[in-house]
Amino acid sequence: MTVTGLFSSLRNTKLAAARRIVVTSSIVMVSTFEICGLAGLRINGSASLPVGLYLVSGHPNANLVEFCPPEPFAQLAIERGYRDAGNCPDGGAPLLKPVVARAGDLVELSAEGIAVNGRRLRNTAPLKKDTKGRPLTPWPTGRYTVGPDSVWVASYYNGRSFDSRYFGPVPLGSIRNYVRPWITLP
Repeated sequence: MTVTGLFSSLRNTKLAAARRIVVTSSIVMVSTFEICGLAGLRINGSASLPVGLYLVSGHPNANLVEFCPPEPFAQLAIERGYRDAGNCPDGGAPLLKPVVARAGDLVELSAEGIAVNGRRLRNTAPLKKDTKGRPLTPWPTGRYTVGPDSVWVASYYNGRSFDSRYFGPVPLGSIRNYVRPWITLP
C-alpha cells in the first residue's frame, strides 16, 4: 500500500468521521462565543447567577457586572479551578456577579454573611473550605464604607460563590461591563 493509499484508508474510518465531527463542533462553539462577545452577549453557566444569556448594558447603575478579580485572588481562583481560561490580564475568564453595595453604602462582613446598610444578604456567609476541602480565607470581618472607586459583589443565588466575602471590594477599574439578564432559566 502506498502512503497516499494509507491516508485514504484512514480518512474513510469511523475514527476519522468522529474527528471531523469534533473539529467542526469545536469551530462552531468557538465561533459562537466570539460572535456573542462581539454582539454584547455574555453566556453564564456558573451557579453565581441564573444560567442564561446576559446583555452588556451601558448603564453604570446596572445590578450585574463583568469584571476581572483583583490579585492575589485572581490567581487563586485560576489555580483552584474557580475560573476558566479567558481574556483577563491573568489569563482567566472574567466573573459575572451581582453588585450588592456601591459608593457610600455601609457593608458589614461577619461569620453570618454580608449585610448592606443593615440588611443581611442571604447565602453570603463565608465558608471555611471549598468543595474540595481546601481552606478559604474570608475578607476580614468588620464594617466598611464603600469608597467612590469600588463596589462589593456577592451572589445570594449560591452560598459557594467566590466573591467579595473573600476578596473584598472590587475596584471600578476592574469592571469590564455592566450587564443585565436577557434570557435566563429559573
